[in-house]
Amino acid sequence: MPSRLKHAWMLARTASALGPINIARVLRYRLQLKTLRPSTDMGIPEGPYFRPIRADQEPVALPTVSGWNKGGLLFGRHPIDLPDEIPDFLSNPFSGAPVGAATAPWWQIPDFTAEIGDIKTIWELSRFSWVPAFAQQARAGDPLAIDRLNQWITRWCTQNPPARGPNWKCGQEASIRVMHLVAAALVLDQHHDPVNGLTELIAWHADRIHPTISYAIAQDNNHGVSEATALFLAGSWPALRNDTRARRWHDSGRKWIENRVARLIAADGTFSLYSTNYHRSVLDTLSLIEIWRRSLDLPPFSDTFYRQAGQATEWLRALTDPATGDVPNTGQNDGSRLLPFSDTPFRDYRPSVQLAAHLFLNGSAYGEGRWNDQLRWLGLSPLDRELAPIGDRIARDGGFGVLRRGDAAVLLRFPRFRFRPSQADALHLDLTIAGENWLRDGGSFSYALDPALIDYFGGVRSHNTVQFDDRDQMPRLSRFLYGAWLHGDILSGPPATASNEDAHLAVRYRDWMGASHTRAVTLAANELEVVDNVAGFTQRAVLRWRLAPRAWQLAPDEIACDDMRLTIASDSPITRMEIVEGLESRHYLEKTALPVLEIEVRRPGRIVSRFAW
Repeated sequence: MPSRLKHAWMLARTASALGPINIARVLRYRLQLKTLRPSTDMGIPEGPYFRPIRADQEPVALPTVSGWNKGGLLFGRHPIDLPDEIPDFLSNPFSGAPVGAATAPWWQIPDFTAEIGDIKTIWELSRFSWVPAFAQQARAGDPLAIDRLNQWITRWCTQNPPARGPNWKCGQEASIRVMHLVAAALVLDQHHDPVNGLTELIAWHADRIHPTISYAIAQDNNHGVSEATALFLAGSWPALRNDTRARRWHDSGRKWIENRVARLIAADGTFSLYSTNYHRSVLDTLSLIEIWRRSLDLPPFSDTFYRQAGQATEWLRALTDPATGDVPNTGQNDGSRLLPFSDTPFRDYRPSVQLAAHLFLNGSAYGEGRWNDQLRWLGLSPLDRELAPIGDRIARDGGFGVLRRGDAAVLLRFPRFRFRPSQADALHLDLTIAGENWLRDGGSFSYALDPALIDYFGGVRSHNTVQFDDRDQMPRLSRFLYGAWLHGDILSGPPATASNEDAHLAVRYRDWMGASHTRAVTLAANELEVVDNVAGFTQRAVLRWRLAPRAWQLAPDEIACDDMRLTIASDSPITRMEIVEGLESRHYLEKTALPVLEIEVRRPGRIVSRFAW
């Protein structure tokens, strides 16, 4: 097929996969922005937003989040000083550079500019993750915490009047603020009778979210879940039930929550974004919805909602290392962490899994530990019923395989893209042994980078798989969109059910340029064998193993570090085998070096990698 026809065919296939209804929703939204004129003259809600702790409320003897005691913690990783106590919400907290478009209507502010750079650096403080932290401090007996909370919200409202400035640009960002305000009200026991300032602030946000929720729905990702949740929370708030808008918010939110959970969470529990971090965000969102529903004695959601929420819980539990709480660094990671009530590291997913297991599986995933703090802060008591351990698991809809033997766990990513892929990670493999991630995914670092870094972190070079002819596995059409979506076929598996048998899974795909990759994985208690068959390329194929940052020693046919040894064999001549420096991002806006073993062949063939420890 001529290249021009092939390109047109690829675009048509991508448009079909996105869906004509979703494309129409996006086009409608872009036309809507040309005529959108929401009120920018609304008065600022007057504080206080939260009242002082009642005399009958005894201090809670639970640990508080330490990240907001004397400074701040951004993206779960980066500490910042707050010398003026109340931050400037219209400047970059890392550089201090002010935002030039601070008073412009939000629909006139571009997504990415050289002036702002990564707009998420502006949004981060305005996500209100400090609101639950200050609520914790107040309930733990800090007499100044409520004043501090009210002062910060007042400063934010003054700097961010309705519909003006970058902090109103994204409906999901507004939704996250609503969720954190609601979570704080639950902790403070002020959700039944909030002060007027808080309900007015919630209504502000619902007015921003409701007119454009169709655009969020068109994304088929976390945006629609978050924005529907914010509308449901606002519309069901007892103090807003006399507001004529509240019924519309409630009905729209509830409808879209049900719709998004049924559509975006597959029967195997995987979520449409194919990302561990976004999966946690969505699961925390569903947990907050259910806690709110129970606290106000609202009607239950559908059986589908609870079934899918339970499956999503089980899937994240399958990915979470029970000893460390860490997960494979799969898919995009924007640094989100909702419901930040547990003073555990950002990459510890156990608090979220434990909370969801309590709500949707009626059990305990991990027993007693710091991961239970989140439950207790939200008024729940850990359950005695322990869930059965999770062994091998194949997620056919989402395109993942999890194999476990002994203290080793393997994640194999295979392409089954019902929704748009965020990364070119077909047949990527993660290996974790006793909590140590030996073979690693690169992460995403930032969404506003120069094209070379966007291509690197999202592309094939940032994954443990094979690259053909120095190109990516799929052509990039825009910052967040690939074309020619791949589809992989499972050749053998699911793995054996007996724990003393080797686990095995084999998958293959063929890309739009004709190159093919078949990967067969066999995991034993102390050994991993990966067999890669490659064909259909014209110049070269490069297999990469992105290794834990340690002192690796390279010999002619093997590479070793401590007790780990990797041997390489190939029936095609290896033209190059060397360790090069790569990059990984374990947290948003964090970039560190790691060693990458590259094995290059120029003929079709079979490469066998054996890891022994």
